[in-house]
Amino acid sequence: MNRSMVVAEWQRAWQALRAAEVLVREGLYADAVSRAYYATLHAAKAALFIHDVATESHAAVRRMFGLHLILSGEIESTWSSNLGESLDDRLAADYDANASFSSAEASQECQRTRAFFDRVHRYLLAKGLTDNELGTEAGHA
Repeated sequence: MNRSMVVAEWQRAWQALRAAEVLVREGLYADAVSRAYYATLHAAKAALFIHDVATESHAAVRRMFGLHLILSGEIESTWSSNLGESLDDRLAADYDANASFSSAEASQECQRTRAFFDRVHRYLLAKGLTDNELGTEAGHA
């Protein structure tokens, strides 16, 4: 396990989620959707570093998350769709000038990201990390 990278990715994920939630409150919905995706991405990368798996692309994170965490049975298959759905939304938010997101849609994206965080958080704790080490308060991950 690359413990320092697990922690670094988890903390980066947490910052991106907090940014997404601020953007929702400020009415910047497309940007909130984009940041929520990056929060999910970094949380997935934190889980992959448990297995010393480093990835270089968004597609590789999805592939390796499926291979090392879903197919192995360590994380339930229902969580694999979070990465794909979040990426699709992020691409629309970042690259489609006609795409628009409502407050409800951006908030839902943040809620989906929080649910993903909760599952990855439980996984990281089960693998021997602590909330103190992760820099997150119990119940707020």
